[in-house]
This record gives sequence, structure tokens and C-alpha cells, in this order.
Amino acid sequence: MARGTLRVMLGAAPGVGKTYAMLEEGRRLRDAGRDVVVAVVETHGRAATSALVDGLEVVPRRTVDHLGVSLDEMDLEALLARHPDVALVDELAHTNAPGGINGKRWQDVDAILEAGIDVMSTVNIQHIESLNDVVRQITGVPQRETIPDAVLRRANQIELVDLAPQTLRDRLNEGVVYPAARVDAALSNYFRLGNLTALRELALLWLADEVDVALQAYRAEHNIQAPWEARERIVVALTGGREGDTLLRRGARIAARTSGGQLFAVHVTSSDGLAVLDPATLAAQRQLVETLGGTFHQVVAEQVPTALVEFARSVNATQLVIGVSRRGRLQRLFGGAGSGASVIRLAGDIDVHIVAHAQAGRVRLPSVGGALSVRRRLIGLVVAILGLPLLTLLLTTLRSDDSLTSDVLGYQLFVVIVALVGGIWPALFAAAAAGLLLDFFFVKPFYTVTIDSPLHLTALAIFLVVAALVSTVVDQAARRSRAATRSAAEAEVLVSIAGSVLGGADALEALVSRLREAFGMASVVLTEGGTPMYVSTDPTALDDADDETTVPVGEDALLLLRGKRLDASDRKILGAFAAQIESALTQRRLTREAEGMRPLAAADRMRSALLAAVGHDLRRPLASATAAVTSLRSTDVDLSASDRSELLETAEESLDALTGLVIDLLDVSRLQAGALGVTLAPVALDDVVMMSLDELGLNPGDVTLDLTSVPAVVADSGLLQRVVVNLLANALRFSPEGTAPVLATSEFVGRVQLRIIDAGPGIPEERREEVFVPFQRLGDTDNTTGVGLGLALAKGFVEGMGGTLDAEDTPGGGLTMVVELEAAP
Repeated sequence: MARGTLRVMLGAAPGVGKTYAMLEEGRRLRDAGRDVVVAVVETHGRAATSALVDGLEVVPRRTVDHLGVSLDEMDLEALLARHPDVALVDELAHTNAPGGINGKRWQDVDAILEAGIDVMSTVNIQHIESLNDVVRQITGVPQRETIPDAVLRRANQIELVDLAPQTLRDRLNEGVVYPAARVDAALSNYFRLGNLTALRELALLWLADEVDVALQAYRAEHNIQAPWEARERIVVALTGGREGDTLLRRGARIAARTSGGQLFAVHVTSSDGLAVLDPATLAAQRQLVETLGGTFHQVVAEQVPTALVEFARSVNATQLVIGVSRRGRLQRLFGGAGSGASVIRLAGDIDVHIVAHAQAGRVRLPSVGGALSVRRRLIGLVVAILGLPLLTLLLTTLRSDDSLTSDVLGYQLFVVIVALVGGIWPALFAAAAAGLLLDFFFVKPFYTVTIDSPLHLTALAIFLVVAALVSTVVDQAARRSRAATRSAAEAEVLVSIAGSVLGGADALEALVSRLREAFGMASVVLTEGGTPMYVSTDPTALDDADDETTVPVGEDALLLLRGKRLDASDRKILGAFAAQIESALTQRRLTREAEGMRPLAAADRMRSALLAAVGHDLRRPLASATAAVTSLRSTDVDLSASDRSELLETAEESLDALTGLVIDLLDVSRLQAGALGVTLAPVALDDVVMMSLDELGLNPGDVTLDLTSVPAVVADSGLLQRVVVNLLANALRFSPEGTAPVLATSEFVGRVQLRIIDAGPGIPEERREEVFVPFQRLGDTDNTTGVGLGLALAKGFVEGMGGTLDAEDTPGGGLTMVVELEAAP
């Protein structure tokens, strides 16, 4: 009998509609003529899900008694006896009650498949064994029921039932997923928007990996070599040089631009073992690859460009990232000068990125002190000294009466070669020595320095002149080439520093570093007012530093350069650096001054708001108290005892209101100045809630308490009580008649939440931040409500205790204020 097929509905979280989708497909198959039965379905009391079960045949469950509790489980034996075409089995990761045939429902499903019955089932991403730790990190909730990855991978078809996180939260708010009593806790814990987004991404990536495995198998089966750009796969070539970090991060950014992008790093080692590598750098880059979520690979090959492209094709890469280096690292890596062109030619339809980086951007200004370097001149001299005797020996063996002309041309060619190698001075030396050798060995009389023919003397003179002229031309060409190289390097440096200064104050460090690199200095220090600001050093060159140069920058800044002596040609570029650094310093000073003005501007706005808001609120209690006291002191009116008592009560209420207002204003001032005194200690939330109810004079029936068992919080008891009093007073004020506000507590991943929930008009989402701004009453014109400091103080107090205060919608309408604090150890 053929094994049945398994079709799994995969979801990111409960409530996305997996069971609903399974039942819809079951009804479609039934209508198409298939024999479909419901083996087990959990509707969780959802009316829409239950409605889909109606009309489908349901296999009765078996009842299991476990520890005195009756549990309903799928009846595997009854299902196998019924033997339908298709069985609908919900919750694939479910753990069966003890006493059944199998311990896990997925094992029951395997038995059903072996019987030749097709199965449709459901599972959430958090139940996959390999993702268990990741899900716990995201949600803080460990999953006890898991399913092995291999079981799910054996499924013939996996379908993702997807729902946007906010849409799922909206369904929760509407009571579609859970009963109303569980909605608020669910929204604030497992079903947070961030949690749902992360779980959705996890589900998408897991399924994408499974699809990728199937795609690779198909390509291998059909011998398909060309890349299929189903997703971006980025291969980064590493040489072992320091530029590798830049290339890896660039590759990671490219991979991150598309969902599911993959990063591969490959280091190709030449089989001759001659590659110059830094093993420590390569090891660090390997760790960086893993940190960026990629994989590291090492390949040994003769032709590195070919091996690199072949590796890219083997992983179905869409893009290849290699670096360019002025110092030739890629040339050493690829074994030739045309490495970039070779890779591009071989890559075909794989995109190739040749990336500039910091190592390639280190422009060193060449010296213009001489046409050729001392090393070149020494090599030319060595060539002349060693080559002339060898050439003379060769020509003497071929000497004849008619060979003088060819002898002269041979020496002439040798002098040109020396000129090309070492310049004018080695060439002049070679010309003079060659003239003497010609006269001694090839001009009669032989083996003397005398010349018996004026024609031979003329030829020898022409030989010397031509040698000198050729040497001069070569020297001048080298000098012009060096000058052109210097000009190009200066232009590149100027472009570099001009681009750096556009970055603002952060450009200073880049400018100092560029300055050291451009002139090859051991160290460059930028000081301002005698205090070092930025230092750039080359530790390998510090021991050879033998000269110091000081360059003033503006009024009170200096550049201190330590290293080689700078000549006049360097001063022009040095001046450009100094001008750009001065510009950057000025820009930084202006930025600091502007930033320094912002607190003053904010303070001015605060003072203006304070004067505008407090003017009336201070006068009102003062006027009431003054009027009451004046009436009491008046002798013109005969006051009764009740009148006097009422006036005293008015004066007391006014002075209490004035005291409260002054305390709030002082607290706001402390918050603004960062001088709020906070004493943190473990505090029991239920104690704070009860003291807050006493302070407000509330009876137990005035507030609904849902205080679960939660740890103590790290808080200041007095400040926390003021926060609760303020938030609860607001909730009472805005709650509809007959509807009591709710105080609820919950714990989540080391944090404790206190939620003050009302069913009032709520606050539009776009205006929720405004309620925490001092002197804001959101258009409320009732002057008896104060100056709008309560929520601003509450937020400041909570943040001073290391917590958060946020405003959220109440399911069904209203506002929920959430105080979140750290749980005490």
C-alpha cells in the first residue's frame, strides 16, 4: 500500500487561521468527491472555526483519565478502522495523554500515513525543535511541545498561513482569537507587535530555506548550472588582508536589501602555498562572517579567479564582491594583474562588485626629489658593472676586422638598457667604461688606450655623445613621469580631504588619518588649546621617526607631524590639509554652540508655557484663600458658625491646591534639571496599589483589581505611589458612569507591568505622545483639572526608576496606561 501524503499548514503564531484554512481545504476536497473526516480539531471556542466543522464527518474522540482528570484525545484505532481518503489532524506538535499508543500526535500521524491515508495538519513555528531556543529568546516563553525538524521536512507540502502582525492584534482586540478576559494580557505579552513581527520573519525564513533545499535538489537532478535568482546570494572574496572587514560588511548590506538574502565568504588559497596571508586577520574575518549571519568557506586551487567563480556557481550566487587594492593584494591573490577583468569575464550572468575600501584609499604622495629612486640608480650601476665584462667577453670571441661597427652598436644598445634601468648617471658611467673597453679591445692597436685612426676616434666620440643624449632623454622622461604621478596623487588627496570635510565634525579624525597616510608620517597629532584632540599613528614607523613639523591651524590649534623631513613640494598639500582641518574645527564649534542653545530654547519655551499656564491656576487658589481670610477678619458682617467653618474649609482647600501645584512645579523643575532624587528598592505592587486607593479615598467597588502574583519591582515607593494615584485619578475621571477602571498586573521576561485600564473616550494614536508633555491638556478647558503636569511627572518618575510609561488602546475602547518596571532579583 502506498504511503499517504502529509500536508501541513504552518503559522507564525496562534490565531493566524491555520485550523480555519485546513477546514476550508477539507470541505473543498469533500465537495470534490474525496472521503474526508475530522480526526481531531481544536476550535478554541471560535464560532467561525466551529461553523466549518459542521457538515464534516467527525471521528469521536476517546476519553483518557489522567490523575483524576478526563482528557479527550484522537482515537487512532477508530480512525484507522474508518480508513478515509483524507484525515484532518489539528495541532501536530500535541503531546498525547499517557496510556495511548504513541506519546506524540506526530507519531499518530506517521501511523496514519503508513496506512495509506492522506493527512492535513497544523503547526506553529514555535513548536519546531531547532527554533525552540530562538522563540524563547523572542517571546520569553519556553515551548514544552515540540516537533522534530525531520518530521516536518518529510511533509509533501508545507503551506504558510500568513497574517500581518497588526492584523492579528486587531483580531485579538475584536475577541476573535481569545475571550475578552485574556485579550489584554495577551496583547501586552506574547502578542506584542515586535514578537509577532519576529515570529513571522522566522516562519518566512524557515519556509524559504525549505523551498531552497527543494530548488537545489531540482537543479541538481536536472543538471542546471546557470544561477536562478530566486533569492540574493552574495559571495565575498577574502584575501586575508585588512580590507576583508569592509568587503564583508558591504556584502552583508547587499544581502540585507532583500528578504532571505544569504552571505557566503570564500578564501581561495593557491596550491603553491606562496600567498602572503595574515592568519590572525583571516580568523577574525571568519568570526565576523558568522556574526553577520553568513558562512565561511576555504578553497585550494591553481587559478584563483576560476575557483572563485566556480564556488559562486556552486552556491547559486547572484552577486560576487571582490576588493580593489592600490597595494596589489588582489593581484597576489589572483596570481596576475588582470584579476578583476578575469573574474568579470568568467562570471557571466553573476553580478560582480569591485569595491574600494580604506586600504585602497591610502594615497601616499611620491617624492619629486629625483627622476629615479636611489634603488633604481643602484640597480642600473650594478647592471653596468656586471654586464660590461660579460658583453666584452662575448664580443671578443666574435672579433674580426669587420666587426667594429657591430661592436659599437652592441655597446650602444647596452648603454641604452642601463639608461632605461638606472637613469643618466649609471648610463654615463656605462658609456665611459664602454668607450674605454672599445678602445682597449676592439680598436687597433689592441690592448692599448691609443687610437691610430682619426675615424675610429670620431666614432668613439659619437658613441659617447649618443649614450649621453639617450641617458638624458630617459632621465627627463622619468622625471616627468614622477611629476605627473605626484600631481595625480595630490589631486586624489585633495579630492579625498574635500570629501571628508563634508562629513562635518566627524571628518576631523579622517583628515588627521589621511594626512599621516599621505605623507607617510609616523604620527600626526591635532591639538586645540594645548589639548590633544585626535592622534593617528603608525606603530611600525615610530622607531624611524627623526623629524618633527609643527603647523598652526587657526587661532589655537596645532598639527604636530613626526616622521620624515618635509620638503617644499609637500608644503602646498600640507597647507590644504590645514585649511580643511580649520574649516572642520570651525564647523564643529558652530555645531556645539547651536547644540548649546537648544536647552536654552527649550527652557525658554518651558518658562513661557509655565507663565501662560500657571498665571490663572496660581491666582485662583490665592484669590479664594484671600477672599475667605478677608471675610473671616471682617467686622462688618456677623458670620454664623457654619459660615465661618465653610470659609475656613475654602481657605484650607485653596491652600492645599496651591501646595500641590507648587510641589508639582518643583518636581518638573527637578526633572528638567536632572536632579530628581530616586531611592530604588524592592517594592510590592499590591502594597502601592492599596496605599494609592487609600489616598484617593476609594472603596473596593470603585476599582476592579486583577492583581496576579508578580515579583516585587525595583522602584521608589513614594514616587511609584504618586504615579499610580495620578493615573488612577485620570482613569476614574474619564471612565463612563457605572464602569469601574481596572488595575491589572503581569510579569514578562524579568519585567513587571501595572496596567490602569479605562473604557473612556481614549486618545487618538497620533496624539498620545502629547499627553506626556508638560502643560498639555489636549484642548481641555476645564481649569479645575490643573495645569497639565500630572502625566509629564508620572512619565518622568517612572523613567527615573528605570521603567517606561506608555499609552495603549483598551480593547473595545478606552485608554490603557502601562507602567513597566524591572522585577527585583
